[in-house]
Amino acid sequence: MRRRDFIAAIGSVAVWPIAVRAQQRRRAPVIGYMGGGPTYTAAFGRGLAEQGYVEGQNVDILYRGASFQYDRFPSLAEDLVRRRVAAIFANSAAALAAKRATMTIPIVFSTSSDPVELGLVASLNRPGGNITGVTWLAQELTAKRLELLHETVPAASLIGLLVNSTSGLAEAEIREAEAAARVLGVRLVMRKASTESEIEMAFAILAEQRVGALLTGSDPLFQEQSAKMVALAARYAVAVIYPGREFVEAGGLMSYGPDASDATRISGTYVGRILKGEKPSDLPVQRSTRIEMLLNLNTAKALGIEPVPTATLLRATEVIE
Repeated sequence: MRRRDFIAAIGSVAVWPIAVRAQQRRRAPVIGYMGGGPTYTAAFGRGLAEQGYVEGQNVDILYRGASFQYDRFPSLAEDLVRRRVAAIFANSAAALAAKRATMTIPIVFSTSSDPVELGLVASLNRPGGNITGVTWLAQELTAKRLELLHETVPAASLIGLLVNSTSGLAEAEIREAEAAARVLGVRLVMRKASTESEIEMAFAILAEQRVGALLTGSDPLFQEQSAKMVALAARYAVAVIYPGREFVEAGGLMSYGPDASDATRISGTYVGRILKGEKPSDLPVQRSTRIEMLLNLNTAKALGIEPVPTATLLRATEVIE
């Protein structure tokens, strides 16, 4: 064989696998992601990986965030539909927008609301259509959060309640909190906030009203603003109970609620199964019932909560020192 032909042959062997790999990458399915922050994005990735899908290797993800400006979700969902993504993952408000945008592209949701009541699915066991997902306890735990807060800060007779005025969760959370407050014999002062600036204003007003403690709603907006809210709680020296662990890990006093990241992981596994060929209508809506309570002892000390009531310590599933 002539040297020139030999080099050409070797070159073709070297180039062929690269070309095949490039072709395979071009054919990787694309997922539309309309969800929460980094904690939940990582959990979603873990769920996909359980089904053998790794972003950047054999699947691509288009991230679409609206900073919880809910009126933007419809246009974002329509954009994903135009791009003909293989599946869409979305949280509560975004899931409703996605459902309105397409009746064919599979949708997997993760929501703290009742998906049947929201109109996402016909039933939990038989979701029907092109949508399924995961739901978890959230507003149902409002009364328990208030009870735990009162137990930890018993001297607080005036307690603030912060909810997102644009959220579908707000009304149920207000009803639960008011009913629990009557049983506990405490007064509630309610503030509503749907933007970062309104959250800042709410903390300032509640501080002026001298609330002894604060209960926050479980809307995803607050999760996105967790670091900001923890900083505000420290500035105004108010004891706050939050709906999720990310607040306590950022320095907040305590949290009681579902492991939402685990629910998001389960959603990732559902998307992976759909990419393998399963139909959303055949996948029943799962309900994540994993509840956890976190307590930050350093924050308790800074707030003058010493000693922390024994009952609170015994209830905690995780204590940060």
